Amino acid sequence: MDWFTGIIVFILVWWVAIFCVLPFGLQRDQTGKPEKVFIARTVFFTTLITVVVWFALYLLIDSDLISFRQMAAAQSGKEPQKESMLP
Repeated sequence: MDWFTGIIVFILVWWVAIFCVLPFGLQRDQTGKPEKVFIARTVFFTTLITVVVWFALYLLIDSDLISFRQMAAAQSGKEPQKESMLP
């Protein structure tokens, strides 16, 4: 995974994680509105979860346990191309 793809994956995982973390720790009043919102804590835990998930995805992709090129080649019936190293 190159650096640009890594940043895009990090951003996507972060947005998914914030919607998962957002409801935790909220205390609501009788009307259903949150009484106290801890944005800094939410952002911290979201980033922590994202770093762990992103690192796991990086290791999975970099180790070639899952090769998207081989999956695409298997569906098309062609030989998978090797990744070229540009200078």
